[in-house]
Amino acid sequence: MMMNVPLLVAPLLERAEKYFAKKEVVSRTATGIQRFTYRQIGERTRRLASVLTQLGVQKGERVGTLAWNHHRHLEAYFAIPGIGAVLHTINIRLSPEHITYIINHAEDQVLLVDEDLWPLVEAIKDHLHTVKTFIVMTDYEELPETSLEHTRVHSYEKLLEKGDPTFAFDKDLDENAPAGMCYTSATTGNPKGVTYTQRSIVLHCMALGLVDTLALSESDIAMAVVPMFHVNAWGLPFAATWFGTTQVMPGPRFTPQLLAELIQQEKVTTTAGVPTIWLGMLQVLEAGNYDISSLRNIVCGGSAAPRGVIQAYETKYGVPFLHAYGMTETSPVVTCARLKSYQQDLSPEEKLDISAKQGLVVPGLEIKVVGPNGEVTPDGQEMGELLIRGPWIADEYYKDERSSEAFIDGWLHTGDVATIDEEGTIKLVDRTKDLIKSGGEWISSVDIENALMAHEAVFEATCIGVPHPEWAERPVACVVLKEAYRDKVTKDDLLSFIAPHFAKWWLPDDIIFMNEIPKTSVGKFLKRQLRDQLNQHLQQS
Repeated sequence: MMMNVPLLVAPLLERAEKYFAKKEVVSRTATGIQRFTYRQIGERTRRLASVLTQLGVQKGERVGTLAWNHHRHLEAYFAIPGIGAVLHTINIRLSPEHITYIINHAEDQVLLVDEDLWPLVEAIKDHLHTVKTFIVMTDYEELPETSLEHTRVHSYEKLLEKGDPTFAFDKDLDENAPAGMCYTSATTGNPKGVTYTQRSIVLHCMALGLVDTLALSESDIAMAVVPMFHVNAWGLPFAATWFGTTQVMPGPRFTPQLLAELIQQEKVTTTAGVPTIWLGMLQVLEAGNYDISSLRNIVCGGSAAPRGVIQAYETKYGVPFLHAYGMTETSPVVTCARLKSYQQDLSPEEKLDISAKQGLVVPGLEIKVVGPNGEVTPDGQEMGELLIRGPWIADEYYKDERSSEAFIDGWLHTGDVATIDEEGTIKLVDRTKDLIKSGGEWISSVDIENALMAHEAVFEATCIGVPHPEWAERPVACVVLKEAYRDKVTKDDLLSFIAPHFAKWWLPDDIIFMNEIPKTSVGKFLKRQLRDQLNQHLQQS
């Protein structure tokens, strides 16, 4: 038998304090760059945990955060689970109505709020039913003006002065107790809450350190661009702290130019974000003179990365581009697109084919792809819904009747349509709701998008199904051209470019040029809004 030692979040920080006390967290805040050692972060975190207990926060209660990626948010990541409470990271880009719903549904007792986000709280404060205390995270002495009672609003830094720097984290916790919480960015209905346990967070961190996944290690300088309010920044703040990794936190309202500057200045070795981030940075790199050679990889998830973006980073800038896949419900890492040892000698084009897919399931998880007649044939052609199970996969939504729609017989039904080949490599074809059914046949919007994105003139592209009187649905593409190509590239140019790759009936019936494609709060294309806008497009054309 083995020792039954619980897997808890606080010891991740304690390891950094003990063994990597000199390593740094580089934090960009409203007043500039601040640098803290893990020894200092540990002391500040203990002070925060002490303060939260003084404020009456109990085990199992939710503490919400409305904050960007910076050191104070990192401290909350460990202080809140460290007292047995639940870290509830709130997506600041959701509508005020959804943010109000989330805070009330989670029954947050305390809110930690960045000063520049205070107007958002001020606008909804009268509709928040459970919040007793507001803590403003700011570099400044003065707090923002508010009509709230002054006894309910506190300065983060002044509270920390009253905290105990030697406070002991609670070790008498059940590893299966909740430690974190995040709500999905809903496209229909209210967001759904996903609860992460102490155990699931630790196991997910272990997966991020495996060589065949993200290979995160002490020697890295990691910059999480994915927001800390979205699936715990893909678990990177937890794992990076545990491993003693130097962390670069880009702070509020960053730009692609700022990201390029931080990579160059801080010699960042690994960074992670959604495709729209890397699209934007590509434009900056093409226009400016930035050195990103320190990067050993760029991790990309959230949606399928265009093949042309992968190729640009790998061939033009020499930076490996690591495709990954996950969801809020999966903590989130499920697959990584790494080449197997015997695939290293493939041609560049064949390697790119693999890199453009979502990859192999990471150790610790199980997947299967299921069609109408059961598991699909692993031939890379037959499509079905991706199902997942494992120790860092949710098994229900928080107090939500919709759980029965997604969690069936011990499997998470993702709603993602995929293929799986004989190597076990997953390729996302579409969301079930985004597949285009034309004349009884399925068309993958993702494949059309990737083909369009390979054109040198295209900055962004998405494809949706639009109602058609004869074929039920037909594909229509929406495209944003790069500035230099506007008024120079036509619809026929793009259709001719992608025509060799598809059967004729797959080609979009129209290509609509836009200045900007609407996006969700986490940077994905908002296809539902486009479908609403273009619902009558083919009937009128």
